[in-house]
Amino acid sequence: MPGSARHAPPPTRPGRPRPGLLLCAGWLLAASATAAAQVERTGDYLARMDGDGDGRISQAEYVAWMGYAFERMDADGDGVLATAELPGGKGKPITLEEHRRRLAERFVRQDANKDGYLDARELAAPPL
Repeated sequence: MPGSARHAPPPTRPGRPRPGLLLCAGWLLAASATAAAQVERTGDYLARMDGDGDGRISQAEYVAWMGYAFERMDADGDGVLATAELPGGKGKPITLEEHRRRLAERFVRQDANKDGYLDARELAAPPL
């Protein structure tokens, strides 16, 4: 729902988009009632994630956008999310490099046509 607090586009910061705690735009949009509505809203995310303005998301753009949540949660800035820094204070610690690797794997799964980029439809699809 555009404009609602729950699905409001993330704020931006100078020089770099800011996704807040958005972990997966496609996952959020999967709950939409129709595929057409998903693509329209995903287009908004695509535009924000698309750092070079070419209308598609590269793996580097995806990892940078989706990785911002890690940076926000890493309170001590050591490049590791300790158990206490994880949501709910539960789970195994994870390094920034491991987090980025997982995001890269998710990108590859979402790249349905295997062209190395995500378009709006691929971005809207939940990762497999």
